[in-house]
Amino acid sequence: MRLTEEELKRFDEDGYLFFPGKFTPEEAACLKAEAEAVYALDREEVWRESNGVARTAFAAHKYNEAFRRLGAHPRMIDPVTQVLDGPVYMHQYKVNAKAAFDGAVWQWHQDYGTWKRDDDMPEPRAMNIAVFLDDVTAANGPLLFIPGSHKQGVVDAGHDLETTSYPLWTLDRDKVSELAERGGCVAPTGPAGSMLMFSSLLVHASPPNISPFGRTIVYLSLCHVDNHIRAFNRAEWIAHRDFTPIEALSDDCLDELVAKRQQAAE
Repeated sequence: MRLTEEELKRFDEDGYLFFPGKFTPEEAACLKAEAEAVYALDREEVWRESNGVARTAFAAHKYNEAFRRLGAHPRMIDPVTQVLDGPVYMHQYKVNAKAAFDGAVWQWHQDYGTWKRDDDMPEPRAMNIAVFLDDVTAANGPLLFIPGSHKQGVVDAGHDLETTSYPLWTLDRDKVSELAERGGCVAPTGPAGSMLMFSSLLVHASPPNISPFGRTIVYLSLCHVDNHIRAFNRAEWIAHRDFTPIEALSDDCLDELVAKRQQAAE
């Protein structure tokens, strides 16, 4: 999958691209079932809310075949290598849940802010690309973006160790308000199987999910191999240390798993 010139221009201007329905409903359903299986595991990589509900499964591509394949899917790898102009490695892999009624907030932040401060990633030559495993609506805790905020570089932030179950370098309200006055605030929503890619400098957040509908999103954090992290302050399953370039699989790499799941359901 290659981005068009218009898409590249829009990414440069806004800091993100949204592709509704990039993965089929069958592919999304297969991955959602695998996410539920992963969340049921008793592993240190599976982080939970204070009430025990799963919040994030780190490094799922290391212990789940479906997520291994997704982590090398050309629909996700190719556009990132195009924008970053070269081979990429997996810096971080997360399967993030916003459980119905219990999904907690992710405060306003830039991902590169954490990668720079905690992992000593030299430059923001990295980005996220994500797949919705559920329908994401205005009601169930969608991502919130401030378009164009990636053009501000690394923004001053404080280390939030209290309001989320995962340490974040977060922006204060005054800075978020200032950025939003320039770029507004958007919440990409769409059906399961939709795909997002966004700059590691884009300021984003997500609100609590108090709706009766859960939402799960898989995030691949990909970094140019020449820009790999220099510090190893966090666990390897949070900030990976294998800088081997990802070789994309075929576009039908999930078909076998989808077929097995459908056969099992019959």
